[in-house]
Amino acid sequence: MMSVIEVRDLRKTYRDGLFGQRKIHALKGISFQVPPGEIFGLLGPNGAGKTTLIKVLLGIVRKSGGDATLLGYPAGQISSRRKVGYLPEGHRIPRHLTGFTALEYYGGLSGLSAREVRNRRGDLLARVGLSKWGQTSVHKYSKGMLQRLGLAQAMLHQPDLLVLDEPTDGVDPVGRKEIRDVLLQWKAEGKSVFINSHLLQEIELVCDRVAILYGGELRALDNIEQIRQTVGADTAGQIILKLIGPEPAIRSVFQDRLVSLTASTPNHWSAIARIGTQAEVDHCLDALRAKQISIESLVPRKLTLEEAFVKLIGDEK
Repeated sequence: MMSVIEVRDLRKTYRDGLFGQRKIHALKGISFQVPPGEIFGLLGPNGAGKTTLIKVLLGIVRKSGGDATLLGYPAGQISSRRKVGYLPEGHRIPRHLTGFTALEYYGGLSGLSAREVRNRRGDLLARVGLSKWGQTSVHKYSKGMLQRLGLAQAMLHQPDLLVLDEPTDGVDPVGRKEIRDVLLQWKAEGKSVFINSHLLQEIELVCDRVAILYGGELRALDNIEQIRQTVGADTAGQIILKLIGPEPAIRSVFQDRLVSLTASTPNHWSAIARIGTQAEVDHCLDALRAKQISIESLVPRKLTLEEAFVKLIGDEK
């Protein structure tokens, strides 16, 4: 099956300085594929090369080496962009437009007739939670509403691939969930989404796989669970407990198995302990109860994507 995005040894070098004598290697030979029907996340700190990668894929800047294709066409060709919907970061919609006329304007840029836009705009605005705002001037829209309208214009011509740069920036929690639902429905229809975002919690909730860029190099590429397991290998066999009781008694139970112990309020503790087997867990629980220590909760320690990201990037700095 043809990949919607394929990148092979992609490189981009900028020249800086008065005479261009200094080279800046924004992309250093990265390779990955995005199959149809996948929500793919692109992560990395500022200066990692994320924006450069998106610009190369969309033909905004030229690559220095390697290959990249979009929907089977060489990146940069007009044909590669006809079935791509794009929401740039910090997009601007002319303030004299309404929700409806904004879609007519962007639909025209995508080759749609006014009639086609009118047939689609009501359902599309409802899909992004703006069903009552179509006739309202966009200068009255909040930042989150502008993001939703931007998503609607990206979806208007029914593309096979959405490229979204910080799609939930400025959107409230309810709006973020609605956008996630829209993207999951898009995926269920067999279409693909490529997301660049700094909100790792959002990426974790919606993406099938992620790529982590750092310094123009690909440092991780996998599904989120595998990245958490790989980066957090040293946390395997650890549990997190919420306990109520005296500190000396808690320390006496875990002894050298205790990784950390922090107090939230007097005699209320958050503990991380290294306990590998179920038998060891049972033994520790029995010992805690024997010392009259209350156990509020116990869960296996599992890195979030954000923790894995910080640990990975921190290790590379």
